[in-house]
Amino acid sequence: MQSPAPQRPDYRCANFLTSASRLSQCPEDYGWEVAFAGRSNAGKSSAINSLTGNPKLARTSRTPGRTQLINFFTLSEVQRLVDLPGYGFAKVPLAVKQEWTKQLENYLQKRESLRGLILLMDVRHPLQAFDQQMLNWAITAGMSVHILLTKADKLKNGPARSTLLQVQRQLVIHGDSVTVQLFSALKHTGHKELMAVLNAWLTDTSVYEEEVADGEEQEDQPAGAEKAEGTDEQ
Repeated sequence: MQSPAPQRPDYRCANFLTSASRLSQCPEDYGWEVAFAGRSNAGKSSAINSLTGNPKLARTSRTPGRTQLINFFTLSEVQRLVDLPGYGFAKVPLAVKQEWTKQLENYLQKRESLRGLILLMDVRHPLQAFDQQMLNWAITAGMSVHILLTKADKLKNGPARSTLLQVQRQLVIHGDSVTVQLFSALKHTGHKELMAVLNAWLTDTSVYEEEVADGEEQEDQPAGAEKAEGTDEQ
């Protein structure tokens, strides 16, 4: 039986848990999990480090694409942040890229504890082909997506806000399932808005309530009802 929803996490208490190269190596699939995904140069690990206040928590590299593992960080016994492998930029063999793609898709579509996806894009180059692919995978899986337009400090406020509005207009067809904000790991701006989304996802019990309701409906159905109906047809 699923435990009650946990309290809002303290992101500064995040600790490294483990790494996995494929879905079968991931930690036990229970609780609440939020994944961070993005191109290898979108500032994904820097965003996690900025959020948690720990510059050494998620590995950052000057060589985009070096992180090829799914990295898990604990916030509590039942809450985790996940740093997915960067995509689309790494100078690696095609076969390796294809394997990354396969494992990313498996994780997004089959990980039951995954509550939402934080999708990071450089504010100067949003909605590239790989970003669209990740977005489509998440939407197909019925998952909520929150987009961080990173490196907002690279643009003046006017152009940054203009890009935000343009991206929002392009994604309006997805309704409330896809939201967008500006973010800067360097200036540590956008934390409040990001944490509001994470807190909602990491304490959401609606999935488990639906499972309980489905179980009660099955229990309420009279035993042998389907058999009796089949007998009447004969």
